[in-house]
Amino acid sequence: MLEVIFSSLGQLFTASHLFYMMVGVLIGLVVGIIPGLGGIAGMSLLLPFLYGMEPSVALGMLMGLVAVIPTGDTFASVLLGIPGSSASQATVVDGFSLAKKGQAARALSSAFLSSLIGGLMGALVLTAFILVARPIVLSFSSSELFMLTLLGLSMVAVLSGKDLFKGLVACGFGLLVGTIGMAPATGEFRLPFEVDYLYDGLPLVVVGLGIFALPEIIDLLVKRGSIAEQSCELGKGWQQGMKDVVRQPGLVARCAGIGSLMGTIPGLAGSVVDWLTYGHAVQSAKDKSQFGKGDIRGVIAPESANNACACGAMVPTLLFGIPGSGTAAVFLGGLLLLGLQPGVSMLETNLDLTYTIIWSLALANILGAALCLGLAKPVASLTRVPFVILAPIITILILFAAYQATRSLGDLFALGAIGVLGVLFKQANWSRPAFLIGFVLAPGAEAYFYQAAQFQGTEAFIRPGVIIIGLMIAATLIIPALRRYLSSRRYGNSAHTSNADLLSLGTIDVILMSGMLAVAFYTWVAFSELSLLGGIMPRLAIAIIVIACIIEICRTVSRPTRWLAQPCRQAAMWVTGFFLLIGSIMLLGFVITAAIFCLIFLLLIARAKPLVAVGITASITLFLIGMANLLTLTYPTGILASL
Repeated sequence: MLEVIFSSLGQLFTASHLFYMMVGVLIGLVVGIIPGLGGIAGMSLLLPFLYGMEPSVALGMLMGLVAVIPTGDTFASVLLGIPGSSASQATVVDGFSLAKKGQAARALSSAFLSSLIGGLMGALVLTAFILVARPIVLSFSSSELFMLTLLGLSMVAVLSGKDLFKGLVACGFGLLVGTIGMAPATGEFRLPFEVDYLYDGLPLVVVGLGIFALPEIIDLLVKRGSIAEQSCELGKGWQQGMKDVVRQPGLVARCAGIGSLMGTIPGLAGSVVDWLTYGHAVQSAKDKSQFGKGDIRGVIAPESANNACACGAMVPTLLFGIPGSGTAAVFLGGLLLLGLQPGVSMLETNLDLTYTIIWSLALANILGAALCLGLAKPVASLTRVPFVILAPIITILILFAAYQATRSLGDLFALGAIGVLGVLFKQANWSRPAFLIGFVLAPGAEAYFYQAAQFQGTEAFIRPGVIIIGLMIAATLIIPALRRYLSSRRYGNSAHTSNADLLSLGTIDVILMSGMLAVAFYTWVAFSELSLLGGIMPRLAIAIIVIACIIEICRTVSRPTRWLAQPCRQAAMWVTGFFLLIGSIMLLGFVITAAIFCLIFLLLIARAKPLVAVGITASITLFLIGMANLLTLTYPTGILASL
């Protein structure tokens, strides 16, 4: 064990590891500043750069990003009153109120120090879990690992909130999309549609960017970036904010502990923990009068929890291959890209890398908090830049990252297609993390099922561990449904039904459910000739989609329903513009299209000054050319250039 510890410490303090960790911290800070993007989009942007990298170095970069995003997103929450991500919603309540009183510096410094302490406590909890759970995980066979994968899928019940069955439909569709390509057990090809690009399946980078990053950009463009008008000055009080944290050691420790433990439960990350700890701060306070009006405890509590939660989410990801959050789902994909298999191998043959991950998280939290404090003033100025100016830069970065997946134009079209799905999901408030978790877990679930069936036969599914995990899955699905049923019975017996009790349904909900059922019918026919092992996972996905859709339709018919107007005309316009951009890349080439797009967008839509527009366009063009030389990358040259 000592040899492993010294080996991981040696990896941690190498110059290359520290350098790439700092790169991850800087990227995470930028992603955290931009409202709405969050860790999933940031992680997806980093994945293309992992190809060919040394695992310990690549993990340093990923951990730097994971650790600092829950810290960096505090800027938008405090200064703009807009959640930097779903994990910083509760911070807005008192953080923005303090900023409007001229105490933004106090709120930021207390948030950064709380995040630092929470992250370090989360790393300690992760270390303890690794030590305790290692012998248990090493005793698992393929059948238990398959059931644990299903347990991870069942956690969409938590991710979906009141919309359980919509979440299950999204998860089922993610599973179905994850089965595109060659079946691992039999070598049969599924849903290639005679398109060469689909024979290897869809890359995780493309799916992650399409389902999360693209919809957020479009949503912020629809709002036209008016958030800059609401920003606040920093004011004074940096030392006061740190003193506030020192005076609340019990609150910091309790909230960090809650965040760490809740993070270990797949699906209970993000805003759930954020609001839970905020509620705990209110309940445990003697004087509750200032909460919501600018109480510093309303900043300390959620910020102590969200970094700890990010560490806790790594427990099921590393030990069982079950993503503890949406960000952890993309991190899991990154591990697979590096040739690392979560679970037994991470605790047996790669234990040194496991400890490197843990200590990288702790060190990145320290670096991230220090960086946020040091760069607070220039970053505060950056948050006041209207998003419409940042949009073309981020769009080109997303196209660049997606193209890195397989270096094919198919990456861009797949990005657009998944992006359309992501926009519809966002407009209708369907769970996008549920879709992503289904997509990420599909290959592993299928591989474990095949191994269990091949080596253990029918005995694989009567093992004690399998039965226990099966009961946990049943409880995960049945308990939320039972609570909702009892709640509906209670409301049904009341004299009237309030607006809060009505089911919400919109045009996009109908479009999504109809489309999902149509896809399920088509794929069932398409998979009719597949063997049992080759078709088991796609058929499971289809069953989940159909059953959840039917239940959701029955609920809608049987209960009072509120019809929602879900306007998406402007979103459709931006989506159309995105596909026109891809068409221009096919015609003119990547670099030329990127330059023309940025210049026109900045001049005509963002109304930027000509000098600013030209400077940003030149910077993006130089970046693309530099990355092409660095990565020996050949961009699409375009039809006109080839002629």
